[in-house]
Amino acid sequence: MQKKLNTKLVLFDLDGTLIDTAPDFVLSLNNVLERNNRDTLNFDHIRSFVSEGSVKFTEIGFKINQDDPNFEKYRNEFLVEYKKNLKNKSNLFEGISNVLSFLEEMNILFGIVTNKPLDYAEPLIKHFKELNKSLVLVCPDHLNESKPSPEGILMACEKIGILPKETIYVGDHPNDLIAGMRAGTKTIGCMYGYSLDSNEKYEGSIIINHPQEIIEAIKKI
Repeated sequence: MQKKLNTKLVLFDLDGTLIDTAPDFVLSLNNVLERNNRDTLNFDHIRSFVSEGSVKFTEIGFKINQDDPNFEKYRNEFLVEYKKNLKNKSNLFEGISNVLSFLEEMNILFGIVTNKPLDYAEPLIKHFKELNKSLVLVCPDHLNESKPSPEGILMACEKIGILPKETIYVGDHPNDLIAGMRAGTKTIGCMYGYSLDSNEKYEGSIIINHPQEIIEAIKKI
Protein backbone atom coordinates (compact mmCIF):
# COMPACT_ATOMS: atom_id res chain seq x y z
CA MET A 1 0.00 0.00 0.00
CA GLN A 2 1.32 3.43 -1.02
CA LYS A 3 2.11 5.87 1.76
CA LYS A 4 -0.27 8.86 1.69
CA LEU A 5 1.61 12.08 0.88
CA ASN A 6 1.06 15.56 2.30
CA THR A 7 0.95 17.14 -1.16
CA LYS A 8 -2.46 17.46 -2.84
CA LEU A 9 -1.48 19.55 -5.87
CA VAL A 10 1.60 20.00 -8.04
CA LEU A 11 1.79 23.06 -10.29
CA PHE A 12 4.36 23.15 -13.08
CA ASP A 13 6.06 25.79 -15.13
CA LEU A 14 5.96 24.91 -18.85
CA ASP A 15 9.08 25.72 -20.92
CA GLY A 16 12.18 24.08 -19.48
CA THR A 17 10.16 22.16 -16.89
CA LEU A 18 7.56 20.00 -18.65
CA ILE A 19 8.44 20.61 -22.30
CA ASP A 20 11.79 21.12 -24.00
CA THR A 21 10.73 23.95 -26.31
CA ALA A 22 14.26 25.16 -27.04
CA PRO A 23 14.61 23.42 -30.46
CA ASP A 24 11.57 25.25 -31.87
CA PHE A 25 12.60 28.59 -30.37
CA VAL A 26 16.05 28.29 -31.94
CA LEU A 27 14.68 27.03 -35.26
CA SER A 28 12.25 29.94 -35.45
CA LEU A 29 14.83 32.58 -34.57
CA ASN A 30 17.32 31.23 -37.09
CA ASN A 31 14.67 31.14 -39.82
CA VAL A 32 13.90 34.82 -39.21
CA LEU A 33 17.60 35.71 -39.06
CA GLU A 34 18.20 33.97 -42.39
CA ARG A 35 15.30 35.82 -44.03
CA ASN A 36 16.81 39.09 -42.85
CA ASN A 37 20.31 38.19 -44.07
CA ARG A 38 21.70 37.87 -40.54
CA ASP A 39 24.03 35.24 -39.15
CA THR A 40 22.26 32.31 -37.49
CA LEU A 41 23.11 31.38 -33.92
CA ASN A 42 24.41 28.21 -32.32
CA PHE A 43 21.83 26.20 -30.37
CA ASP A 44 23.93 25.96 -27.21
CA HIS A 45 24.59 29.70 -27.27
CA ILE A 46 20.92 30.65 -27.01
CA ARG A 47 19.29 27.67 -25.25
CA SER A 48 19.73 29.25 -21.82
CA PHE A 49 17.65 32.29 -22.87
CA VAL A 50 14.48 30.37 -23.81
CA SER A 51 12.73 31.23 -20.55
CA GLU A 52 13.36 34.94 -21.19
CA GLY A 53 10.99 34.93 -24.17
CA SER A 54 10.73 36.80 -27.46
CA VAL A 55 12.22 40.10 -26.25
CA LYS A 56 15.49 38.47 -25.24
CA PHE A 57 15.63 36.34 -28.39
CA THR A 58 15.15 39.42 -30.57
CA GLU A 59 17.87 41.29 -28.69
CA ILE A 60 20.35 38.43 -28.98
CA GLY A 61 19.50 37.40 -32.52
CA PHE A 62 19.54 40.87 -34.08
CA LYS A 63 22.06 42.37 -31.65
CA ILE A 64 19.76 45.31 -30.91
CA ASN A 65 17.92 46.65 -27.87
CA GLN A 66 14.27 47.61 -27.45
CA ASP A 67 14.96 51.21 -28.45
CA ASP A 68 15.86 50.19 -31.98
CA PRO A 69 13.18 51.34 -34.47
CA ASN A 70 13.10 47.86 -36.02
CA PHE A 71 12.84 45.99 -32.73
CA GLU A 72 9.07 45.36 -32.75
CA LYS A 73 9.13 44.43 -36.44
CA TYR A 74 11.75 41.73 -35.85
CA ARG A 75 10.09 40.58 -32.63
CA ASN A 76 6.74 40.18 -34.38
CA GLU A 77 8.41 38.26 -37.21
CA PHE A 78 9.90 35.92 -34.65
CA LEU A 79 6.56 35.41 -32.87
CA VAL A 80 4.76 34.62 -36.13
CA GLU A 81 7.47 32.16 -37.08
CA TYR A 82 7.48 30.54 -33.64
CA LYS A 83 3.71 30.04 -33.74
CA LYS A 84 4.20 28.07 -36.97
CA ASN A 85 6.84 25.87 -35.33
CA LEU A 86 5.35 25.40 -31.84
CA LYS A 87 4.95 21.62 -32.22
CA ASN A 88 7.74 20.93 -34.68
CA LYS A 89 10.61 19.65 -32.51
CA SER A 90 9.41 20.32 -28.95
CA ASN A 91 9.04 17.28 -26.70
CA LEU A 92 8.22 16.39 -23.13
CA PHE A 93 11.43 16.07 -21.15
CA GLU A 94 12.40 12.44 -20.62
CA GLY A 95 10.79 11.20 -17.41
CA ILE A 96 7.92 13.71 -17.28
CA SER A 97 5.40 11.05 -18.37
CA ASN A 98 6.51 8.93 -15.39
CA VAL A 99 6.09 11.91 -13.05
CA LEU A 100 2.53 12.53 -14.26
CA SER A 101 1.69 8.82 -13.96
CA PHE A 102 2.99 8.89 -10.38
CA LEU A 103 0.80 11.87 -9.54
CA GLU A 104 -2.25 10.10 -10.94
CA GLU A 105 -1.43 6.94 -8.99
CA MET A 106 -1.12 8.98 -5.78
CA ASN A 107 -4.30 10.97 -6.47
CA ILE A 108 -2.30 14.20 -6.60
CA LEU A 109 -3.77 16.84 -8.92
CA PHE A 110 -1.67 18.91 -11.30
CA GLY A 111 -1.87 22.17 -13.20
CA ILE A 112 0.33 24.56 -15.19
CA VAL A 113 1.31 28.16 -14.39
CA THR A 114 3.51 29.72 -17.06
CA ASN A 115 4.77 33.08 -18.31
CA LYS A 116 4.09 31.84 -21.87
CA PRO A 117 1.12 33.67 -23.45
CA LEU A 118 -2.08 31.65 -23.85
CA ASP A 119 -1.98 31.66 -27.69
CA TYR A 120 1.30 29.73 -27.54
CA ALA A 121 0.83 27.67 -24.38
CA GLU A 122 -2.64 26.24 -25.05
CA PRO A 123 -1.97 24.56 -28.44
CA LEU A 124 1.32 23.20 -27.16
CA ILE A 125 -0.34 21.61 -24.12
CA LYS A 126 -3.17 20.16 -26.21
CA HIS A 127 -0.57 18.58 -28.49
CA PHE A 128 0.78 16.37 -25.67
CA LYS A 129 -1.91 13.98 -24.44
CA GLU A 130 0.00 13.49 -21.17
CA LEU A 131 -0.74 17.12 -20.28
CA ASN A 132 -4.44 17.00 -21.08
CA LYS A 133 -5.31 16.07 -17.47
CA SER A 134 -3.96 19.39 -16.23
CA LEU A 135 -6.77 20.98 -14.23
CA VAL A 136 -5.74 24.56 -14.87
CA LEU A 137 -3.61 26.64 -17.23
CA VAL A 138 -2.66 30.08 -15.96
CA CYS A 139 -0.88 32.42 -18.39
CA PRO A 140 0.09 36.11 -18.27
CA ASP A 141 -3.17 36.84 -20.16
CA HIS A 142 -5.07 35.99 -16.97
CA LEU A 143 -2.97 38.10 -14.61
CA ASN A 144 -1.95 41.59 -13.59
CA GLU A 145 1.61 40.42 -12.85
CA SER A 146 3.66 37.48 -14.13
CA LYS A 147 6.19 35.50 -12.09
CA PRO A 148 8.02 36.26 -9.83
CA SER A 149 4.66 37.54 -8.60
CA PRO A 150 2.78 34.76 -6.79
CA GLU A 151 -0.50 35.86 -8.42
CA GLY A 152 -0.65 33.03 -11.00
CA ILE A 153 0.12 30.29 -8.49
CA LEU A 154 -2.42 31.64 -6.02
CA MET A 155 -5.01 31.84 -8.81
CA ALA A 156 -4.37 28.20 -9.79
CA CYS A 157 -4.68 27.02 -6.18
CA GLU A 158 -7.93 28.93 -5.76
CA LYS A 159 -9.41 27.59 -9.02
CA ILE A 160 -8.61 23.99 -8.05
CA GLY A 161 -9.54 24.48 -4.41
CA ILE A 162 -6.26 23.42 -2.82
CA LEU A 163 -4.33 25.50 -0.28
CA PRO A 164 -0.84 26.72 -1.26
CA LYS A 165 0.63 24.96 1.79
CA GLU A 166 -0.60 21.67 0.30
CA THR A 167 0.91 22.53 -3.08
CA ILE A 168 4.32 22.20 -4.76
CA TYR A 169 5.47 24.48 -7.56
CA VAL A 170 8.04 23.07 -9.99
CA GLY A 171 10.08 25.31 -12.29
CA ASP A 172 13.42 25.92 -13.96
CA HIS A 173 13.85 29.68 -13.42
CA PRO A 174 14.77 31.62 -10.27
CA ASN A 175 11.51 33.56 -10.70
CA ASP A 176 9.59 30.27 -10.48
CA LEU A 177 11.12 29.51 -7.10
CA ILE A 178 10.54 33.06 -5.85
CA ALA A 179 6.91 32.99 -6.99
CA GLY A 180 6.29 29.62 -5.33
CA MET A 181 7.81 30.70 -2.04
CA ARG A 182 5.90 33.99 -2.08
CA ALA A 183 2.69 32.06 -2.70
CA GLY A 184 3.39 29.76 0.25
CA THR A 185 4.01 26.56 -1.72
CA LYS A 186 6.95 24.18 -1.48
CA THR A 187 9.27 24.55 -4.48
CA ILE A 188 11.32 22.23 -6.68
CA GLY A 189 13.96 23.70 -9.01
CA CYS A 190 14.81 21.87 -12.24
CA MET A 191 18.49 22.10 -13.11
CA TYR A 192 17.85 20.23 -16.39
CA GLY A 193 15.91 23.27 -17.68
CA TYR A 194 17.21 26.56 -19.02
CA SER A 195 17.83 29.10 -16.32
CA LEU A 196 19.03 27.82 -12.94
CA ASP A 197 22.71 28.25 -12.11
CA SER A 198 24.50 25.19 -10.74
CA ASN A 199 26.68 27.50 -8.63
CA GLU A 200 23.70 28.93 -6.74
CA LYS A 201 22.16 27.35 -3.62
CA TYR A 202 18.47 28.33 -4.05
CA GLU A 203 17.83 27.87 -0.37
CA GLY A 204 14.32 26.81 0.55
CA SER A 205 13.89 24.73 -2.62
CA ILE A 206 14.69 21.13 -3.48
CA ILE A 207 16.97 21.16 -6.55
CA ILE A 208 16.90 18.23 -8.96
CA ASN A 209 18.93 17.35 -12.04
CA HIS A 210 16.53 15.05 -13.94
CA PRO A 211 12.72 14.95 -14.23
CA GLN A 212 12.60 11.49 -12.68
CA GLU A 213 13.96 13.00 -9.46
CA ILE A 214 10.77 15.07 -9.11
CA ILE A 215 9.05 11.93 -7.80
CA GLU A 216 11.54 11.44 -4.96
CA ALA A 217 11.40 15.16 -4.17
CA ILE A 218 7.60 15.02 -3.85
CA LYS A 219 7.90 12.03 -1.52
CA LYS A 220 10.29 13.97 0.71
CA ILE A 221 8.07 17.05 1.06
